[in-house]
Amino acid sequence: MQLDHVTLRTADLEGTRHFLQDLLGLTIGYRPDFDFPGYWLYQGQEPIVHLIPGGGLPVGRDAETIDHIGFRCEGYASFRQRLDDKAIPYSTMDLSDLGERRLFVRTPGGILVELVFRDGSTSN
Repeated sequence: MQLDHVTLRTADLEGTRHFLQDLLGLTIGYRPDFDFPGYWLYQGQEPIVHLIPGGGLPVGRDAETIDHIGFRCEGYASFRQRLDDKAIPYSTMDLSDLGERRLFVRTPGGILVELVFRDGSTSN
């Protein structure tokens, strides 16, 4: 089994779409003609993120909900430089026992996105 896609509800549909396209290089692709607005964002031929309008309530940790979404990425240093260049706030976590480095960012609506890198040393 593998995860097929994630659907995100957001009060800022356009802002979240632009953010994920810019951050992850996802592209808008085919989406069935539903009776509500939204986007399917693709990586290659696969629609991995579905975006739909949310109720405008802030993201919180008090309710039972998905805590965050994670994407495996490549190029830690260049990705981090891109975040710096765009002044996108982020936090870091190095897990040397796993050989991983992680960056955490938030979408315009506050959804936590974890970027996981296995392509280099966890020192530095």
